Amino acid sequence: MAYTAPRGTVDLLTEETAKWQKLEQILRTISDLYNVKEIRTPIFEYTELFNRSVGDTSDIVTKEMYTFEDKKGRSITLRPEGTAGVARAFVENKMFSIADKPVKLYYMGPMFRYERPQKGRQRQFHQFGVEMLGVENPALDVEAMCMAVTIVKALGLKNVRLVINTLGDAKSREMHKQALKEHFKPYLSELCYDCNQRFEKNPLRILDCKVDKEHEAMKTAPKTLDYLTDESKAYFEEVCALLDDLEVEYEVDPNLVRGLDYYCHVVFEVISDDPVLGAQATLGGGGRYNSLIEELGGPVTPGIGFAFGMERLTIALGASDDKEEDGLDVYIMPLGEKAISLSAQILAMLRANGFKADMDYLKRGMKAQFKTVDRMHAKFAMIIGEDEVAKEVVNIKDTSARSQETVKLEEIITYLESKMEG
Repeated sequence: MAYTAPRGTVDLLTEETAKWQKLEQILRTISDLYNVKEIRTPIFEYTELFNRSVGDTSDIVTKEMYTFEDKKGRSITLRPEGTAGVARAFVENKMFSIADKPVKLYYMGPMFRYERPQKGRQRQFHQFGVEMLGVENPALDVEAMCMAVTIVKALGLKNVRLVINTLGDAKSREMHKQALKEHFKPYLSELCYDCNQRFEKNPLRILDCKVDKEHEAMKTAPKTLDYLTDESKAYFEEVCALLDDLEVEYEVDPNLVRGLDYYCHVVFEVISDDPVLGAQATLGGGGRYNSLIEELGGPVTPGIGFAFGMERLTIALGASDDKEEDGLDVYIMPLGEKAISLSAQILAMLRANGFKADMDYLKRGMKAQFKTVDRMHAKFAMIIGEDEVAKEVVNIKDTSARSQETVKLEEIITYLESKMEG
């Protein structure tokens, strides 16, 4: 049989991984600027963690999780998102005892959801996320939103929009929930099976339905903003005021709800209408969650976070145009058997001195080796034949200047360093 990658997975070949490394470096650099530290959690967790945290009415839990039993009959799930694992690690490792709050963490890595593969989203996909734990303060909400916007703009995307809403506190959500039930009850026979299931457990999730999104009842559904307590309204107004003070452009969308059950207060999405993204305009989002850590057995610990699908972010990077920048510093061209040993020694010396270098191992002629120099975008080609071995010199060709010089073995590093500085 012909072996192929499973549906919904892709191989990241060398040109693609170069793009991913560039993205990862951007994400790490911005995280460092915001004093956000990396955390790495297991790729699989006990299934109950996601049932408890993500919510058993979410599409992730009801339809999309990769769940199986291990050899002792325990239910295990490949992580479908990153926040639950970070929250579990926060509680299990007693990170709530860290003196300096908020505790700012980021993660990046593979996630797994059984859904229809499409451009920018696979069944094994990658997510970058940030969690800021231990503080409930509108200024921290704004910091999280600004960091998310900064990431998107750092990728060079245009027409970036921040869209926000508030779900309110527990009391606000309960009032809104009852209003939604009264509103949707007459239409249940017209709505899909999932909406009927959500009606009792979490009617807010009906607003996130992809099947009935054009139904008239969706357009006239009660808005979260109409059921806010005074405290929730004041919190949201302060968030908006801080965004205004920072001159961060944003839109308030009263229909915005996030797909996970643990959110409260401010939720947001970062959207770009840049043509390079095609139909994939929503890059990521997040919001505040104040009860998740407590739900998982920790102390009362407010938090806010966001996540991006990294596949969509790599689309934003577009085709790599940095091939010359990513090319070799030196490609060594041994010509003849006697040149191979000296070439190997010089190659080791170059690498020890911080140069990106490689050499020909196929014993090819000069013309074929120069084609490799071009393909690898090498800045310098080092030609070593039998005469060069005898004279203890090398010929170094500057591929951009089209010039060539003879250099003594002991002067190779000094010569290359002077040229690279220039």
